[in-house]
Amino acid sequence: MTNPQIDYAAMAAQWRAERETTLKATRAELIAQLRALGVSEITAEYEGYGDSGNVEDVIVQPAEVQLPEPLVTAVGDFAWSLAYHHHPGFENNEGGFGTLTWDIAADSITLDHADRYVECSHSYDEGL
Repeated sequence: MTNPQIDYAAMAAQWRAERETTLKATRAELIAQLRALGVSEITAEYEGYGDSGNVEDVIVQPAEVQLPEPLVTAVGDFAWSLAYHHHPGFENNEGGFGTLTWDIAADSITLDHADRYVECSHSYDEGL
């Protein structure tokens, strides 16, 4: 039973705004570090299903640039958070997956996301 005193829509809007603020701050921090290392593009592939998931791979361009492991983790966490922000709950049940591509020079992100689902076709015949 829902509590009529709680405005769930307002709570959800507040949480979304807080996530947006956090994502913007993280993005600004990461892009400064990535530009300083000479990174031109980041590609992060993520996968979620069965109520969990993670970033499978973080690919850096140019390929000769080696990110420190804490920065790889931070970029992966950012990619997961951004995907989750735009597709909340995608890791549930059959899940979803996608690729985040971040053009560092232009500071432009493309999110290519797919959700999995189960389709059922049901029929019921009686007295045939």
